[in-house]
Amino acid sequence: MDHPAFADGHPLVAAVKPLVDAMGAELLGPEQAQPDDVVLAWEGEDVIAVRLPQLSDSLDHILAAMERRHGMPLAELDRRTKQEVVRTLEARGAFSVRHGVETVAGALGVSRFTVYNYLNRENAAKGD
Repeated sequence: MDHPAFADGHPLVAAVKPLVDAMGAELLGPEQAQPDDVVLAWEGEDVIAVRLPQLSDSLDHILAAMERRHGMPLAELDRRTKQEVVRTLEARGAFSVRHGVETVAGALGVSRFTVYNYLNRENAAKGD
């Protein structure tokens, strides 16, 4: 990160860094941007580029953030809290990622069947 925006603590960098970190994305100088990167400008000048992570990497970052929020490994949570985690993950699209159910089941220390049961219970409660 040799770009001047990183060195001088540009306000745009400071503003987006927590979001970029939470997503597992990467900050780059705008000159390093590739076609799939998002270039952010400030007052008409390109300041930084954001390289978005692969969806599967995002899921890992989301799970790690949830562990930090709960202050313990997700596998140590009680059943009700695990169900809430599954609801949150479903709302964030975690189960649209290939092997999402397996990844979440592993993090929660439950079987895929249990994750599907949590999802089905939630959908039944919504009246789906």
